[in-house]
Amino acid sequence: MMTVSGSPLRQALARIGAQEDLNFLLTNRLPRRLATRFMGWFSRIEQPLVRDLSIAAWRLFCDVDLRDARETRFASLHAAFVRALRPGARPIAADPAVLTSPSDAILGAHGHIEAGRLFQIKGLSYPLVDLLGGDEAVARAHEGGCYATLRLTAGMYHRFHAPHDLRVESVRHIWGDTWNVNPIALKRVEALFCRNERAILRLCLAEGGHAVTLVPVAAILVAGLRLGFLPEGLALRATGGRTLPSGVRMAKGAEMGWFEHGSTIVVLAPPGFTLWPGLSVGTLLRVGEPLMRLPDLPSA
Repeated sequence: MMTVSGSPLRQALARIGAQEDLNFLLTNRLPRRLATRFMGWFSRIEQPLVRDLSIAAWRLFCDVDLRDARETRFASLHAAFVRALRPGARPIAADPAVLTSPSDAILGAHGHIEAGRLFQIKGLSYPLVDLLGGDEAVARAHEGGCYATLRLTAGMYHRFHAPHDLRVESVRHIWGDTWNVNPIALKRVEALFCRNERAILRLCLAEGGHAVTLVPVAAILVAGLRLGFLPEGLALRATGGRTLPSGVRMAKGAEMGWFEHGSTIVVLAPPGFTLWPGLSVGTLLRVGEPLMRLPDLPSA
């Protein structure tokens, strides 16, 4: 029997979505803030008929696999979207020389940070200092380092996890827009990641004391970021852009937070880190799989 993903309707929707002008118009030229607020309200409706129809529509438009979810039934579309996983669903690479993927994602632009710039898509770069909200010291610390752009589609698991045993040094929320972060928008909107709402998570790895930065970038529809390890995590927007010292220690693979719609995480590592062999643009990653290799420790 033909599955939903292979149905004629699904194929027709995919063909429409592949038309770049129409896709960009439908996902970016509508009132983004209004649509985002509406979706934030609508997705939380717990009326059974609304819940069932909205989850069915979500599964029609997106590749959604709920088989590894901890729960089997959900009170709302929102609850399904921010679902937790059953224990053991994402094995974590234990090797301390490995920085793992913090999320399920599709690998996008990656490489080395040169002259303070990195790419959001081939041929279109942006200043790292702008992504970091003007923090020149952190930008300098990553000059010559390695970066990887991880795109979470709307159907993916949307929680993100510690990529190594680490200490969270600080968190800073940056208010911004809600542009879509799909490849079509990345080709058309200059410095898109520097425009959207995002958070700057400064981390110190237990192995070698390396400073790594995660930049979760929110997107259209709900656009929320939640950080479960902070008291302020459930109301990050209320922090007013202050840098929040943390000091929280987390084991590799521990849950850090979650997105409330399709989004992106930019992983920034210092010089000496390298992308894991065999990874390339378009590679599908899961939480806990190798993303980067740490520098070799100096010989005793």
